[in-house]
Amino acid sequence: MQTNTATNMTRHIPHGPARAFLCVLLALGVLTSFNLYAEDAAPPEGGAEAVHTESMIDRFIEGGWVMYPITACSIALVWLTVDLWMRTGIKKAAPPAQVAQVQDLFRAGDYVGAYQFCKGSPSPFTNTTRVGLSFLGDGHEATEAALFTELNKVNAAIQTRINYLSVIGVCTPMIGLTGTVTGMMRAFSTLKTSGAGDPAKLSGAIGEVLIATASGLFIAVPAFMFFYFLRNRLQVSMSDLQEIVMGLFRKMPYHHLKDAHVGEEEFYAAIPNWVAGDAQAVSAA
Repeated sequence: MQTNTATNMTRHIPHGPARAFLCVLLALGVLTSFNLYAEDAAPPEGGAEAVHTESMIDRFIEGGWVMYPITACSIALVWLTVDLWMRTGIKKAAPPAQVAQVQDLFRAGDYVGAYQFCKGSPSPFTNTTRVGLSFLGDGHEATEAALFTELNKVNAAIQTRINYLSVIGVCTPMIGLTGTVTGMMRAFSTLKTSGAGDPAKLSGAIGEVLIATASGLFIAVPAFMFFYFLRNRLQVSMSDLQEIVMGLFRKMPYHHLKDAHVGEEEFYAAIPNWVAGDAQAVSAA
């Protein structure tokens, strides 16, 4: 049994390199989209003059200072999307190898071994199971309440990360709107100082307005899409995780485990000191 435990623990390898690779792919896709967005229409056939095209860097500079926080938001969007896609999957929440190992230990009645395995192989599934095992001696109701509390804790931790996507979706249009306001201020300042005789300066200010607004919306729309998609994916995974965990404790012989201490948690509650003092006085008399 110990050999299987070590084998399963080695199989549970963090997906850091895979997550970073997917982030790079998504970032390249975002940059490619920006580049396509930055290109002007192709020149017409028939020997017409070539139309001047601007690169992504040119459009980035033309967008003004707001492009820097918008770029930071786009990087955060890519990272959160990849990270949460992995976290909200049921195979990440309840790895099949860990589920099979814990089921075998439950079948053998080795609840102490199951607790030790869950403690050494952290995941949402093992963390929830470990908390339930530590409450076995307190009865069915206490164990079930502990399981639901831990499941809510796991759900809240991941949901907090998902909410950051909503924050990005709300903030990026506001950042773009700020760039719109500053661009309009620069445009009116140009009209005030140079009048309409300098269209280059005026078009530069108007370009800042349009690029800042479009860039904010370009990040906000997918942020909201991923927010709702990942939130629904989390609900499905949590439902499956609850079914797996509750299946382990469904036929638990609580009457044989009354007052048993399976876990390693320290109990701090004790008999009140005034009661303990009275008992010592009676025994001394």
